[in-house]
Amino acid sequence: MTTFNTLADAPDLNADDYVVIGVATCFFRDDDGVQELKVVEPIPSSALEALLKGIPTSYEIATATTLGALIAGDAPQIPANFPPNYQLGNEFAYRCIATARTYKRRPEAAAHIAIGDSYTSFNYSTERKRVLNADRVVTKDDNVKQHAYTHQKL
Repeated sequence: MTTFNTLADAPDLNADDYVVIGVATCFFRDDDGVQELKVVEPIPSSALEALLKGIPTSYEIATATTLGALIAGDAPQIPANFPPNYQLGNEFAYRCIATARTYKRRPEAAAHIAIGDSYTSFNYSTERKRVLNADRVVTKDDNVKQHAYTHQKL
């Protein structure tokens, strides 16, 4: 997989392309227990439309901006109106570029939030915690149980 870190790596995009970024409440498990983090990450067009329909989400706020405001040169950056204690999500620049492409493909999704505006009326919930460093341990109990006659000709 190729990782894009600058706009020069994505010739089909420019600095004025539309992107929505959100602040998600995530959790990180360490020796001291579970700690809450605020993570800034891009929201693709299909996810934004689903979130606007009221599904429970860990996103508190979404802000529409441009790709150039998020990726300046080689360094991804958090917009100035966000608190400094927020963290950028993994592969932020790469995901911003991919997200910008979703809005180019579906421009009607950009009508939900105007550039420079924010949306805060999400169905915010942390009931299902989003743990960033969770390890998935697969056991025999995870196997799908099949009937005895599944592979037999009847």
